[in-house]
Amino acid sequence: MNFAKRMNLFGEGVFARLATMKRDKISAGEKVFDLSIGAPNIPPPAHVMKVLSDEALKPENYVYAITDTNELLTAAAGWYARRYGVELDPSTEICSLYGSQEGLSHIALTLIDDGDLTLVPDPCYPIFADGAKLAGSELYFMPQRRENNYVINLDEIPADVAARAKFMVVSYPNNPTTAVAPEDFYERLIHFAKRNDIVVLHDNAYSELIFDGTRGGSFLSFKGAKDVGVEFNSLSKTYGLAGARIGFCLGNGEVVKRVKLLKSNIDYGLFLPIQKAAIAALESPREVIDKTRAAYVERIDALIDGLNAAGWHVDKPRATMFVWAPVPAGFGTSAEFVETLFDRANVLVTPGSAFGENGEGFVRMALVQTAAVMKEIVAQIRPVLNA
Repeated sequence: MNFAKRMNLFGEGVFARLATMKRDKISAGEKVFDLSIGAPNIPPPAHVMKVLSDEALKPENYVYAITDTNELLTAAAGWYARRYGVELDPSTEICSLYGSQEGLSHIALTLIDDGDLTLVPDPCYPIFADGAKLAGSELYFMPQRRENNYVINLDEIPADVAARAKFMVVSYPNNPTTAVAPEDFYERLIHFAKRNDIVVLHDNAYSELIFDGTRGGSFLSFKGAKDVGVEFNSLSKTYGLAGARIGFCLGNGEVVKRVKLLKSNIDYGLFLPIQKAAIAALESPREVIDKTRAAYVERIDALIDGLNAAGWHVDKPRATMFVWAPVPAGFGTSAEFVETLFDRANVLVTPGSAFGENGEGFVRMALVQTAAVMKEIVAQIRPVLNA
């Protein structure tokens, strides 16, 4: 058999490798504490689950949806107006996604021809780069450095690179670094994109998970943003609908139009009960989100206070559902530390190198265990640090 050369661009995904490590230990009868994958374990509000289950029992909902319902698009527009102060035309500036991952896999196909250049953060969530590679793009990595609070320095991008670039991916609050960008960054980003004729995709999955009292915003709330790009937003973390797979592409009408066109050729629309559940989630009271945020704060306190007491200095994340922790001195590379931690403590985390060259020296921990389990994890890790 002869396979597509594009597959040579990809090795086995890091999460698949970690899953194999986990499976082998569990098969041997050992307990594993998994902080590797950001799979939210806080369920949707009860009223959202009820809508989903009720709608799933209706035979008429098992037809192809084909397109987003007007009710869903109107709910998404209302969500952005209430939450971010952004006015969007439901018919031309919004479309649904099978979660942000699906959108990130496909949007570059609407923007990039073979050999075109995409600007990608480093470190970054892997699909930011992989989606562009699938479209045949050349990549330029924009460093996110600790000394700059992990915010991209647009002035560092060479003029010839900026002139060639057609597409760039930006995401704050940031996975994996947990950074939040200041408002003036977005103003500079929009100016940079206009000057160089670059389409911007801002991934905004974590705007509700900011823990310092700051209210997360939207890229689209800044003047000129809709002229240069779109934002992806997701119901996975905010409303616990991760497995239901629903997110949105919002903003520039020309970009949204082409995403809709592509999707019309590769899928038949979101399952109607999921669309109904999404509407219920989007219309939920703010208390739902406050409760979710409080649960993450409790987990952060249990994990980080415990690790610091054990001698591993880790800063509490300002945002997201992750912890970005430096590899303790004496433990080698991030991949080596991950193996050591798993072998000796049965705690599984993700090496920073999996997110790019600038991720080396760090590990990412997902806040996907309860506060009580986080205390168990600290107890497992402490002897490794002491040794």
